[in-house]
Amino acid sequence: MYNKNIKQYIWIACISLTLGACNIPSLVKHTADKTVPAGYINNSQDTVNTATINWKEYFNDQYLDALIDTALQRNQELNIVLQEIDISRNEIRVRKGEYLPFVGIKGGAGVDKVGRYTNIGAMEANTEIEPGREMPEPVPDYMISAYATWEIDIWRKLRNAKKAAVARYIATVEGKNFVVTNLVAEIANSYYELLALDNQLDIVNKNIEIQNNALEIVKLQKEATRVTELAVRRFEAQALYTRSLQYGIQQKIVETENRINFLLGRYPQPIARSKGDLGKLTPAAVYTGIPAQLLANRPDIKRAEQELAAAKLDVKVARARFYPSLGISASVGYRAFNPAYLIKSPESLLYSLAGELVAPLINRNAIKATYYSANAKQIQAVYNYERTILNAYVEVYNQLSNIDNLRDAYELKSRQVDALSKSIDISNDLFKSARADYMEVLLTQRDALEAKFELIETKKQQLNAMVNIYQALGGGWK
Repeated sequence: MYNKNIKQYIWIACISLTLGACNIPSLVKHTADKTVPAGYINNSQDTVNTATINWKEYFNDQYLDALIDTALQRNQELNIVLQEIDISRNEIRVRKGEYLPFVGIKGGAGVDKVGRYTNIGAMEANTEIEPGREMPEPVPDYMISAYATWEIDIWRKLRNAKKAAVARYIATVEGKNFVVTNLVAEIANSYYELLALDNQLDIVNKNIEIQNNALEIVKLQKEATRVTELAVRRFEAQALYTRSLQYGIQQKIVETENRINFLLGRYPQPIARSKGDLGKLTPAAVYTGIPAQLLANRPDIKRAEQELAAAKLDVKVARARFYPSLGISASVGYRAFNPAYLIKSPESLLYSLAGELVAPLINRNAIKATYYSANAKQIQAVYNYERTILNAYVEVYNQLSNIDNLRDAYELKSRQVDALSKSIDISNDLFKSARADYMEVLLTQRDALEAKFELIETKKQQLNAMVNIYQALGGGWK
């Protein structure tokens, strides 16, 4: 009879296993496309890559290096991401603990009073612990035991869940690297903007001095009746306009300094920086390598890759829910109505061992929905991975084109500034000898000022392009 029951249980388990494994919904699959073009604009196959250079060597500015060092320690966004890494690491521990046996210990005490005219009460009334010693009423209950539960990971559901947690942990690490790359680039761009504003302020101050001298000359010429009051007023208006530019630039300097201070996690204070002509700064040489290196250098691509790996594992975990799960539970301990008998063996000894096979048979809608959702998220991760690769290539391509165009534009603007600077001296000499109108002098001064501003702006854009190509190639986090 006993063997017959065992056979019945085995048949039931086999039927459950068969039914659980059948009729799993089919899914629409999408494989990630990792192919990238062989080269960039110049189709160079040189694998030397600027992204492998440490940011201190790439920028080579002690003030900028000090700012970035401070930001990497104190930036709040970066510190928030570091806590996310700890959260992901703890999630791995949670998943790992799910497929290992859980062992615990428990103890308890209580009292139980049942009616005398019930089956249990009647049995207790007629029971003697020892000859001449009846059961106490009410009956106390003391217990201490150790117990264990363990789900046997037959279909690797729990292990795959742990692997998915590991992949997400690595993704958060890559996310931290991506934040570092962006942080380094943002500080560098703001730093070069600050240098450009300093240079623009110097240009304005020099132009104010030139225009004040010209105004004094015009006043003397008016006294000599060589020009009218109109010329004096126009020169004065131009000098006042140039002076007003100071305050706008000074405000931009304050805002840029505080933008950097915010990234450094500190309150407003002056930013130490290099002084001198911005035009003498030469952007660092850039080596782009080949596009395939983006997959190894860009943290956002590696993060998307790990998120895709986690999503694939989530599909496997969801699929395993269609199969039966096997659980084992066991316990051993002592239980008695009197503490004096609690550890008395074998009378107070208790133990249990049980196995449980559970398989979904009817109403599997929730499992199917989870399965479909996991697959949809996997497809989303595939598209996100492909989009991230495409975006990385486009960013590098755009910055390469930008560097070439800015180089040519800066050369032409430099020649324009030289020509206008010479025109100022020529127009002043002609005006002094009454061979040029005062409007020609004013227009020449205004054009020269605008051209110098544009030249500084172009140089700043060149330096920003140097920063942006470094960021686009995946540099700054190593």
